[in-house]
Amino acid sequence: MKSKYIFGLIASGTLLITTSCNDFLDYQPQGLLSSENIKSASAAESLVTAAYAGIGNDEMIGPMTSMWVYGSVRSDDAYKGGGGVSDVAEIDFYEHYNLTRPDFGWMHPYTWENFYKAISRANAALTSLNALTDAEFPLRATRIAEMRFLRGHSHFMLKMLFKNVPYIDEKLSSDDILKESNVRYNNDELWNKIGEDFQFAVDNLPQKQAQIGRASKLSASAYLAKLRLFQAYEQDANHKVTGINKNRLQEVVTLTQQVIASGQYSLQPDFAENFIAETENGPESIFAIQYSINDGTAAGRLSYVTGLNYPHGAPQYGCCGFHQPSQNLANAYRTDANGLPLFETFNDKNVDFSTETVDPRVDHTIGIDGHPYKYDATKPFSNSWVRDPGVYGFFHTMKEQQLATSPSYHKEGPFIGSSKNIDIIRYDDVLLMQAEAYIELGQQALALPLINQIRKRAAASTGRLKKTDGSFASKYNAKEYSASGWTQDYARKALRWERRLEFATESPRFFDLVRWGIAEQTLNAYIEKEKVRRPFLATAKFTAGRDEYLPIPQREISFTKGLYVQNPGY
Repeated sequence: MKSKYIFGLIASGTLLITTSCNDFLDYQPQGLLSSENIKSASAAESLVTAAYAGIGNDEMIGPMTSMWVYGSVRSDDAYKGGGGVSDVAEIDFYEHYNLTRPDFGWMHPYTWENFYKAISRANAALTSLNALTDAEFPLRATRIAEMRFLRGHSHFMLKMLFKNVPYIDEKLSSDDILKESNVRYNNDELWNKIGEDFQFAVDNLPQKQAQIGRASKLSASAYLAKLRLFQAYEQDANHKVTGINKNRLQEVVTLTQQVIASGQYSLQPDFAENFIAETENGPESIFAIQYSINDGTAAGRLSYVTGLNYPHGAPQYGCCGFHQPSQNLANAYRTDANGLPLFETFNDKNVDFSTETVDPRVDHTIGIDGHPYKYDATKPFSNSWVRDPGVYGFFHTMKEQQLATSPSYHKEGPFIGSSKNIDIIRYDDVLLMQAEAYIELGQQALALPLINQIRKRAAASTGRLKKTDGSFASKYNAKEYSASGWTQDYARKALRWERRLEFATESPRFFDLVRWGIAEQTLNAYIEKEKVRRPFLATAKFTAGRDEYLPIPQREISFTKGLYVQNPGY
């Protein structure tokens, strides 16, 4: 039970009136609060709690937390998986970059809707808080900053997914919202609007909150650093990266240094501890979507967004075999005799785990035949668990899953939920963001110890990977990079490699490729080789100037009578 945290309150199911920037202006959830009775401290606090709930109110068909479809399957990290290409065929469309159908009504339209509902909740709370005085509600200023953080998060996610989105704050009336275009601000201006919310949170939140799960000054600093890093890679109207803004990079360094120097966060000693419920909210978690189970409510507050992704043939799970790591990703974990990545030749052949050396993170990320599954040596992963190996091969994703024996695990019919938190920003991300900024500023020597912290932790993260006889299923050899030959080009290559291995199947990969301006060349090269291994990819092709972002949902364009402008290429 997690009732001492903010999500213990979230589980109470507080609901609120809401406005939105689309056809969900008519959305009327059942609840007790209205414009007549929100002007009290207790009502405001309830609205704040509901806003925290809003950022985690997603589902399999409208993801907000795990971006496994949008960021992992759309990248070179993973295949859709499941029972063939026609099983939840909509996800196959993302994998093939086939989203040009104007009637496409699944997944990303619901993600758009869900994030704007979350924004609406934050704005409703802000309206209530703005109507109070500090005397009436002593925590008012802190709660306002928290709501602006949450609003910033939702707008950031929308921008990362769709690029051109309307910015909605509490000052806009319902009529104003209907007039707010998704291209009112250019790319840089929209980043700045969203950044204003995070900066307000940095300036007005305490460094540490009494309740776990609430936004703090440091989580806001980390998120603003993430925003500035994305903003630094300047794009034209057709999504081409035209330059890197050094001033933005310096902001990233300053903001991440505030987080690092605070001493409040650190890497978990074992990489595994980021992916099991028993060690969640640990020193590495900077901001996470909070979930709960056995919290006094009927069903708890569980996440089902990855509920299709457990091994289909395993008797303890039984559904549904989605999100299978690619052969390309498995090969990327190969290491040379010096324990370093094979940058140029990693994909020349398929990795042989019995003879070649690999980075230990592979066994935290990929389910492999005969290797301990999710740190349980008594139940090694079996190829028999894979649903459709003829299409997608035998590898299976693992980070997002929990053992059936975990107190966080719950099965509802064929689908699986978990109360394991979903991290939005971790300390490893902060270290690598700072390293990236240093490298692009030409100060790559300062990035070396940051990246080596990540590799040192990876090399040490083998304690939970032993088989029942005490041996390892893989041959591990991961070493730190040397200062010799650490040029800017080499450092950039190493940084990008570390980001892939560290966050593989967690979704950042696609968005990293777009940010760096290398999505088209990387993904089409991946497809060219991978379609020989996996013929279902034969018709996949990434189109530059279109596929970097999702299309604006057609129903939103229709509802606004053409006010919203469709993204290029759609």
